[in-house]
Amino acid sequence: MTSLLWTLIAIQIVMGMFDTFYHHELTERLAWRPSQRYELRLHGVRNLLYACLFLVLGWLEVHGVLAMIVIAVLAAEIVITLMDFVEEDISRKLPASERINHTLLAINYGAILVLLMPVLIGWAMQPTGITSAYAGLLSVVAAASAVGAGLCGWRDFSASSRLARLTSPPARDLVAQLPGRQTVLITGATGFIGSRLAAGLSHAGHQVIALVRNPAKVDGLPPPLTLVTSLDQLAADAKIDVIVNLAGEPIGNGFWTDARRRKILESRINMTGDVIGLIARMQRKPAVLVSGSAIGWYGLWQDQVLTESARSHGCFSHELCEAWENAARPAADHGVRVVSLRIGLVLGTDGGFITRMLTPFEFGLGGPLGSGRQWMSWIERDDLVRLIAHVIAKPDLSGPVNATAPIPVTNARFTEELGRRLRRPAVFRIPAALLRRVGGDFANELLLGGQRVLPNKALSHGFVFRHETLRSAFEAIL
Repeated sequence: MTSLLWTLIAIQIVMGMFDTFYHHELTERLAWRPSQRYELRLHGVRNLLYACLFLVLGWLEVHGVLAMIVIAVLAAEIVITLMDFVEEDISRKLPASERINHTLLAINYGAILVLLMPVLIGWAMQPTGITSAYAGLLSVVAAASAVGAGLCGWRDFSASSRLARLTSPPARDLVAQLPGRQTVLITGATGFIGSRLAAGLSHAGHQVIALVRNPAKVDGLPPPLTLVTSLDQLAADAKIDVIVNLAGEPIGNGFWTDARRRKILESRINMTGDVIGLIARMQRKPAVLVSGSAIGWYGLWQDQVLTESARSHGCFSHELCEAWENAARPAADHGVRVVSLRIGLVLGTDGGFITRMLTPFEFGLGGPLGSGRQWMSWIERDDLVRLIAHVIAKPDLSGPVNATAPIPVTNARFTEELGRRLRRPAVFRIPAALLRRVGGDFANELLLGGQRVLPNKALSHGFVFRHETLRSAFEAIL
């Protein structure tokens, strides 16, 4: 085979590695998304076929029927790739970089076939047999690539098998406390929390109105529901019993530059202002507005226990949450009960902060952040949805409500428990000085700071957590 052909094969290998590790593992985290079981199986079959091709083409010349089998494998790879394209379009929205990479892979694969097929056809015309074709370093690289592709295939099948065991309780059971049939408007309905809440309400027979800024994200929302792209589309005589306001730019998706701080703040304040504007013009007011906030309201503390009556320390997280809660309070002037949910770290494999930890921990690269003594106040996602339903159903519950499990843990304990659940060590501690140098306030507040928060109001108003301990939550979601 020519040096040009080997160069194209090497390019294919590099682009494939980038797609696997950057997209599938780091950003999309397919191995922890139950919706991607079928896609992972397709990836597994394709990777095993690649492993066989690398071994054969790197070390052997196969003639006759054996060459025809290689041609059939190359054709099967095309079919599997087309099936993968269809599955990806159905089950998830690919980021632009992944689409570009797939296009380049397809073009390069076509060029490989143009150069390789004449060679294989020539081999197929000869009597069936095998001869050695050792090519020095190229053969060694081919063998290494075969091992890598085989391991990736094994991981894909293993992850697909694991996802079959990750089952969630029926969503409708999460909102069983809500009486009658209610109409609930949800902002942020396509998000990690809002999508599960929408599923619970829809499956339980309630009417859901979902505010969706990006219609491309609605595929994951279960019918029946009403979609709006602006609150102006809702008439003044619309019947809405409850508004759950969760919309806002994610706070943990990038370092806090001045521009990003403004975007994070404005996304919450502007949306909440639009909600208040809707309430003001409605002829029949909703009974309750459940508006998002976060335990960042309390600022940075060490070991002090924080309940809803605790005071705050000034920092960006506090300023953000304080402004968000203040923006929601005017709803009370219209006779609407206002609840500000101070949400902790939400646990689930479909999103949230823990999804960024699963891949490094799964490969044995996880560990505490800094000293590990900072507190992490967490809540399992389904418990949070149940708490939202509980808050809606309790007319005497208003003001700030801590949405955290009753047993917070330190970062060291959290990483130890996650490693135990994944059967991996958790010993790679990241120095605090390095995190602060790289991430600034982002690292200081979200990674190294912490709050030891207790849900006093929720407990005193009769809410019962299904997952009080971290071990229970991990057993449920992992």
